Amino acid sequence: MGFWDFTVQASYFVAAVLFILGLKRMGSPKTARNGILWAGAGMVLATVVTFWHPSMEAGFFRYFLIVLAIAIGGIGAWISGKRVQMTAMPQMVALYNGMGGGAAAAIALVEMYSGAAWTHGTGVLALAILGAIIGAVSFSGSLIAWGKLEGVDWMKFSLPKAHIINGVVAAASVIVGLMLLTADDPSVFMITLLLALTLALGVLVTNPIGGADMPVVISLYNALTGLAVAFEGFVLSNPAMIIAGTVVGAAGSLLTLLMAKGMNRSISNVLFAGFGVEDGAQAEGPEGEMKSVEAFDAAASFAYSDSLIIVPGYGLAVAQAQHKLWEFVQALQKEHDVDVKFAIHPVAGRMPGHMNVLLAEAGVPYDLIFDLEEINSEFPNADAALVIGANDVVNPAARTDESSPIYGMPILDVDKAREVYVIKRGKGTGFSGVQNGLFFGENTRMVFGDAKQVCTDLAAGLKQL
Repeated sequence: MGFWDFTVQASYFVAAVLFILGLKRMGSPKTARNGILWAGAGMVLATVVTFWHPSMEAGFFRYFLIVLAIAIGGIGAWISGKRVQMTAMPQMVALYNGMGGGAAAAIALVEMYSGAAWTHGTGVLALAILGAIIGAVSFSGSLIAWGKLEGVDWMKFSLPKAHIINGVVAAASVIVGLMLLTADDPSVFMITLLLALTLALGVLVTNPIGGADMPVVISLYNALTGLAVAFEGFVLSNPAMIIAGTVVGAAGSLLTLLMAKGMNRSISNVLFAGFGVEDGAQAEGPEGEMKSVEAFDAAASFAYSDSLIIVPGYGLAVAQAQHKLWEFVQALQKEHDVDVKFAIHPVAGRMPGHMNVLLAEAGVPYDLIFDLEEINSEFPNADAALVIGANDVVNPAARTDESSPIYGMPILDVDKAREVYVIKRGKGTGFSGVQNGLFFGENTRMVFGDAKQVCTDLAAGLKQL
């Protein structure tokens, strides 16, 4: 092994270590930002040393293409990252995850179209074909997930006997993959057919899945992207890709299982049940009258409470109300000595950690933020609970109504607080389309309006007391 080859391989190892350490630090809000920088440094190192890889000895044009790709991707990512709103962050995660799967599939296709994949042996060829299948499914599936979250109408369609069609396309993909694996002289047509089938499979599998399940789907495709990257790392003999892809695949799989557990549903149920396909599809539920109050009345109740638990939801993100909410909480703490805590459900928002990021952006201290398991036992002793834009994660039907689609799903026990106030724009159902009995509870009062304006009014109400 020459000096440069050793240097490149050693640098890839260091980059992989940085990926692992960075991912570990992302497990806590206190160290997540630092973890992102560590992982980013690993990616920069892996990219830079690639210029000295032995395969780059073939001339200037390869360097030009790499620099051009980095410039296009880097500038585009910088601009979109700066402009994206917090409410659109799940869509960006889905889109970027899809790009990773597409890149893995592209690597496999280049190796197959050039014929190089058949020079590595049967084992590596099988990994190349699997990487192409998984990467293409993740790419097209992630695009559909992005479209559903973004509300792109032309991406919404339905097919009769969808599960049968999906099964046929999946079987055809496997058959073509096996034919390529055993072929001595594979045709361009067969490789292209595999690409077309797997891209179609990602679209067909993802399309029937309801919007309420998209966070789990995005996490699953993130795991598949990591797996595809790891497979292609074997094809290219690149240890950085192998280790990074394996870590991402493992972490994504664990996160997917934890999110499915948080909804008390299996992965197969998420993928094939079609739960929450359309908002309002399950709108039947409790009936009664929602009792509404003005923001001033809610502010007065909070001011005279000893303890308040706040449950943020997607509506908080939509209204960009996190800063106004934190101003109100600070006034409660300083002027009225109220013990305020934030309760986060595992699937609150549109992606894992959505609410944590939102509150961190506003400067909410980490020691005020609690997960479901930590905070649920405190609701019966809380003087008041404030729900802002959350719906399904606080629906008592998950505990009490066996006929409800969300029965068995772990929820935040908001209804057990002495008083419950809910900030909501209107009287509609949540993302899953399931009506919420909490809104009709005897101890519940609704504060209708835009969350940002209501939080502003709450702070103003405190000043009048």
